[in-house]
Amino acid sequence: MMKKITLILAATFCMPFALAQDLDYGDDGFTANFDIDSAHTTDGTNYKISATGEAGPYGRVWLSYEFTDKQNRGDSGEFTGFAWTQNGEEFATATLQGVYRRKGAVFQMYSLDMVSDGVINIVSGEVDFVAKTMTFEVSPLK
Repeated sequence: MMKKITLILAATFCMPFALAQDLDYGDDGFTANFDIDSAHTTDGTNYKISATGEAGPYGRVWLSYEFTDKQNRGDSGEFTGFAWTQNGEEFATATLQGVYRRKGAVFQMYSLDMVSDGVINIVSGEVDFVAKTMTFEVSPLK
């Protein structure tokens, strides 16, 4: 009887780990660097920013984000956004969604972005509002 209980407990606790899937990062990762063009709020709780920069194979990128704090944490929250890109005669758009948290003077962002070419990018990086910069590591999800 004790063996059965031990087996059931082991299966209960180990099964979720056995079924978990790892994120598979692509091999074509790149660094994206942006300058914050504007930042504003109309209500003191939601913030909007726009930025422009270069993002590897996408070329020139224009970003817009809206940051919210729906859990009222004060130092972290969520965001949504939109991107428009041009690289020569190639154009793409993307929806951006993720979470952020403040770490000292900078904000860390983690995002999953859906691009109009069908690629899903995993994105992580830092935003420095004083320096007016955003730097991201981007990798396509396989």
